[in-house]
Amino acid sequence: MPNHAPDWLDRWRNDDADPGETEWYSVLDSPAAVAWMANYGAIELHPWTSRRPDVHRPTWAFIDIDPGERTTFDDVLVLARLYRTALEHLGVEARPKVTGKRGVQIWVPIRPGPSFDETRAWVESLSRAVGATVPELVSWAWRRSERGGLARLDDTQNAINRTLVAPYSVRAVPGAPVSVPLTWDELDDPDLRPDRWTIRTVGDRLAATGDPFAVLVGRDQELPPL
Repeated sequence: MPNHAPDWLDRWRNDDADPGETEWYSVLDSPAAVAWMANYGAIELHPWTSRRPDVHRPTWAFIDIDPGERTTFDDVLVLARLYRTALEHLGVEARPKVTGKRGVQIWVPIRPGPSFDETRAWVESLSRAVGATVPELVSWAWRRSERGGLARLDDTQNAINRTLVAPYSVRAVPGAPVSVPLTWDELDDPDLRPDRWTIRTVGDRLAATGDPFAVLVGRDQELPPL
């Protein structure tokens, strides 16, 4: 939250912030707040996965398919489709989205209750099963330099103050691509690319198809045992 932000812009103070960490955060809870933040120059928006007042209880579980140097977008789609199959088998409602850069993320809405440790462990277990089916595409090494150019199925974003780019956020790269939610069937579209939609075309996309994430917002869902 910048010091010159207007009083009407909602904010939240992180009492657990360590010295040097961000203490005040903007709460973008209205179109006016989002417009003010765009005017401020905040191109990419990365929201937390938890809500006030209990910020230690996430409302989403994140699956992040992080491509390596050798990972093609076709490889990313293979992994995303495997997650689709696994989540359908488990009866878990979720949706993918392209990142606007190279990857795909899958957002899983959950009922507040589990801790970040629990959601991270659940995503890791699911990812280990997915990765075991195509070990030639996946590395579990922590450092990118040790992954041999392979993709990483990253569960570590399921932690307090760890974020992924927001749905419909513009990315700060040439062309201004947008991170766009998808239906599961769109993973099979031969024309799909991670940067397919830009700030100029995403409005037409929304007008034509609506928001695939709308059915997920506020959905109470328990993660089944794995």
